[in-house]
Amino acid sequence: MGAEGTSGGGLLTEIDHVAIAVADLDAAVAWYERAFGAQVVHRERVESDGVEEALLAVADSFVQLLTPTREDSPVAKFLASRGEGLHHVGYRVADCAAALQAVKDSGGRVIDEQPRPGSRGTTVAFVHPKAAFGTLIELVQE
Repeated sequence: MGAEGTSGGGLLTEIDHVAIAVADLDAAVAWYERAFGAQVVHRERVESDGVEEALLAVADSFVQLLTPTREDSPVAKFLASRGEGLHHVGYRVADCAAALQAVKDSGGRVIDEQPRPGSRGTTVAFVHPKAAFGTLIELVQE
């Protein structure tokens, strides 16, 4: 299965990350380090989304720990309504625009009408959880 997309997933080539919303990013990172020996391989503030993230490598994918940097961010609203926990799943795609269009063509609801810049220099777009059986999906093009 690797980056060649031989897994049979069509437009989805791999799982890029599983995102977990946390109230205290440093405490969450410390727990993953203690419990699993995980190492932060990337940390970034994404001002446009109002979050700070820490990526922990798991094979060729990541656990993405997210915390809000402002009270009006989607992650802050998620934490206020649902508490800490699984926020979204990020899938790697070769062409974010094509994958987003495929969702629209299938009648799916999207959050981003157009792909946009994401962390790590990626291009991303979000698919609404109501279109994806209750799971917020991020399409990630490296």
